Amino acid sequence: MKLGIIRCQQTEDFCPGNGCFKAVKHKKGAFEGIGEDIELVGFTNCGGCPGKKAILRAKLLVERGADTIAFASCIQKGTPIGYPCPFHARMKTLLKAGLPEHIRILDYTHDAPGDKK
Repeated sequence: MKLGIIRCQQTEDFCPGNGCFKAVKHKKGAFEGIGEDIELVGFTNCGGCPGKKAILRAKLLVERGADTIAFASCIQKGTPIGYPCPFHARMKTLLKAGLPEHIRILDYTHDAPGDKK
């Protein structure tokens, strides 16, 4: 898997991305059960609310080799600030419509504290 991660611009001051990187390295969270090696090809933000730049940034990640785009957990789950992105569903719709069909899209990267398994 060649992975590109899109994170929330609003959380950059609160999180350096280590939870996402650990999940990839140890194949936890969204990467649990992935049998293939995972190569991180890029880590970028959505461009800020309302996430309109997410599709442009996802396309750049694909151009650089990504076959999978993951939304960082800060977008769907609101970690670490406890505020999920209200534009997540729209960004996902834009990615599905604007990227090649074979590109896999993951809703999150790692489990948030308190997530039930």
